[in-house]
Amino acid sequence: MTRIGVALMGLCLVLYFVVAGQQAILFIGSGEPVAIIMGVALFALPLIGVWALVRELQFGVAADRLGRRLDAEGGMPEAEGELTPSGRIPKTDAEEIVQRYRAMADAVPDDWRARYRLGVVEDAAGRRKDARASIREAIRISREA
Repeated sequence: MTRIGVALMGLCLVLYFVVAGQQAILFIGSGEPVAIIMGVALFALPLIGVWALVRELQFGVAADRLGRRLDAEGGMPEAEGELTPSGRIPKTDAEEIVQRYRAMADAVPDDWRARYRLGVVEDAAGRRKDARASIREAIRISREA
């Protein structure tokens, strides 16, 4: 289901880029200085959007690949105690669990598995930004190995 959602969002973004590109051509073709500036901006913004979309898709594919590999090896972290209905670690337990996984990851800095497990735990604790950074680091380490 997630892949279908990603595909639909990507398709919508491509449609937006096409419409913005057409508008940019119209603005630039008008010959008015302000319109030309707006047309150039309309070309630049979709390019930035394409770059961001490609980066996010690359991250998602690489993270999914590593997650599947770690899961096949039986290395994904087990749920400790009760989780909230949304699947998160309760706030009362989160800090201790995250710190334990962080210590394990820091003990073996060249092990992508430990860093990926840290990212999974951080995500379950509601620390999305930290989780993405940890998984991004796991991807980098796995590529160097």
